[in-house]
Amino acid sequence: MRILRGTARNIRAASEIVRAGGLVVYPTDTVYGLGCDPFYVEAVKLVFKVKGLREKPLPILAVEVDRVEEIAYLSKSARRVAEKFWPGPLTMVIPKRQALPDAVTSGMESVAVRIPHHKVALQLIGLSGGLLVGTSANKTGREPPRTAYDAAEQLGEEVSLALDDGPAPLGVSSTIVDLTERRPRILREGHISLKDVLDAQKQR
Repeated sequence: MRILRGTARNIRAASEIVRAGGLVVYPTDTVYGLGCDPFYVEAVKLVFKVKGLREKPLPILAVEVDRVEEIAYLSKSARRVAEKFWPGPLTMVIPKRQALPDAVTSGMESVAVRIPHHKVALQLIGLSGGLLVGTSANKTGREPPRTAYDAAEQLGEEVSLALDDGPAPLGVSSTIVDLTERRPRILREGHISLKDVLDAQKQR
């Protein structure tokens, strides 16, 4: 795996790999991610192979809310949560649209989405079409990587390029909250609590 600094030129090169159906490692505000074009089904399948992962739903990172709405339905309360915590370390599970391939969600009718608070990630996502698979760049069962070098040690030559922007600022995976039912449910703990989400939903 080549590790390149997260410069504008290298981000553009990474986006070209994504658009061609390849995989790249990139920094986010939480941990380093493994990304591909979510509409390129063969690339999505390769993500599972590289991670040694049995099929399970993959999260999607977006450059802006409008792009989220191309693949998922945002209720009024989910929109309030998004306005409060995006960009940032909160992943929301919401109903998916048919436009998103079932391979991404392993056939489930919902999708996990987030807008990261990281300049390199947002530039890459924007240049890659506005949406990017956002699973952590680790082998299944191992710790999510905080640096490009951690990711490279785990994934090796199975991915051609990693963008390096130093250690991920938070170093902890995002909170995942399920908003598909009336009452939110935390699926993975992170920096944002259930109370934070409930408070955001109540705001007008």
